[in-house]
Amino acid sequence: MTTLQAPPPDFKRELTQVVPHLRAFARGLCGRPDLADDLVQDTLLRAWAARERFVAGTSIRAWTFTILRNAWFTEMRRNRFRADYDETVADRILTSPAGQEAPLHLADLSRALMELPAERREALLLVGAGGFSYEEAAAICGCAVGTIKSRVGRGRAQLTAMIEEGRIPTRGNASESSQALMAELDRITPKD
Repeated sequence: MTTLQAPPPDFKRELTQVVPHLRAFARGLCGRPDLADDLVQDTLLRAWAARERFVAGTSIRAWTFTILRNAWFTEMRRNRFRADYDETVADRILTSPAGQEAPLHLADLSRALMELPAERREALLLVGAGGFSYEEAAAICGCAVGTIKSRVGRGRAQLTAMIEEGRIPTRGNASESSQALMAELDRITPKD
């Protein structure tokens, strides 16, 4: 029988510090800021309720990312048969496109990223934007390191092909969630 360890005294501080990273990852998974914020809140509640199970000396970031990922998959299973309101379609119907033609490469990348299969997008967000090592990302996703490397490689190749071949979904009005996602990822990406 294993005994549960008490969480470290600075658990609350460490949990608070990981919130921006959780928000960026959640926005990358679901693509909408309102859903991402709900997912992060649910993750924080679950992490707080399970704080006795956190092993001191391990990565709280990896632990909370695993909780968030599991909560996301649970939500996806629940919503499998539910129709969802498409905010971007409503925006295109209710507003006219802006007249500026300035290139928005970041918005293009964001839209292309949302077209990737969920596993590849998740791996790219964890390794490319989240700064996790392949080993940490594999632990979060519950798969082998080689699987993560493969997903990242294939995801990068697919993104490159989409951008080079111009197969990026049409712009219309850049969605608020895409802009927010890219701003969060830019903010948390380690600078050289």
